[in-house]
Amino acid sequence: MSAMKYAFWPGCVSKGAAPELYVSTIRVAQELGIELVELDQATCTGAGVIQEQNPEMADALNARTFAMAQRLGLPLMNICSTCQGIESMVQDKLAKNPEYLAKVNTVLADEGLEYTPGLEIKNFLWILVEDIGLDKIRSMVKRPLSGLKIGPFYGCYILRPSEILGFDEHPDRDKYLEMVIEAVGAEVVDYEGKKKCCGFPLLTINRENSLKQAGNHIHEAQDEGADALVSPCPLCHLNLDAQQPAAKAVTKFDIDLPIMHLPQMMGLAMGIDPKDLRLNHHVVSTKRLIEKLPELASV
Repeated sequence: MSAMKYAFWPGCVSKGAAPELYVSTIRVAQELGIELVELDQATCTGAGVIQEQNPEMADALNARTFAMAQRLGLPLMNICSTCQGIESMVQDKLAKNPEYLAKVNTVLADEGLEYTPGLEIKNFLWILVEDIGLDKIRSMVKRPLSGLKIGPFYGCYILRPSEILGFDEHPDRDKYLEMVIEAVGAEVVDYEGKKKCCGFPLLTINRENSLKQAGNHIHEAQDEGADALVSPCPLCHLNLDAQQPAAKAVTKFDIDLPIMHLPQMMGLAMGIDPKDLRLNHHVVSTKRLIEKLPELASV
């Protein structure tokens, strides 16, 4: 496998509400031989919120990030389903409207930047399967997660709308989480909510319904025997982990299920110390999950 190098947009949440995602990504990238050039001057994708108020500004902000990656001559990697969805939507919009693209580029010109359609943008999940490959991942597993039952949770934006998310070229992208779970030696838990919304977008509008959605997904997975869920989306992680006690109170379900970020699951399988992956920084304790791995049972 040749050296891999990406421009890296970590997203707002991994630098704010879920810093364990950023730390575990950097650590796992080193182990995988991925060189990341962080775009520390890039801005939020808008997550759909800025788009509602000022779509042109939101498009310009994203085009600015794309242009920064192009200036480095590198593909762009993100670690957030929502970022992936927003970035793909903006790319599609700019590619289909040259006049609008020219207008956006006049804004970028103040910084000497210009975006040209065609930049490759990939979520970390897609990079694992498409650029590294499942056979290589299996060969790098030092601590097989055999004995663990893990449920996938994708997040909406990495699945819908499929026509702008590369599903024509990569039709199995809605199965990648299951493939990676199996590659690291764990058993996949299938449950109805794995491709549904976590409820996060509703949290400030209708908190009770948001918590019911999260609680139902967790309950379903737990009922099917899951020891944990894994997600490529930090916003889903917030609603499923940080809001889990509130979801338990609203739904009355007896839920207690650890939620892992995708890089954390990878790092665990690659033999990295759970503390270096910040698995001890979650609202729902991961202690019971880690103790199911024989090598770590007494740590």
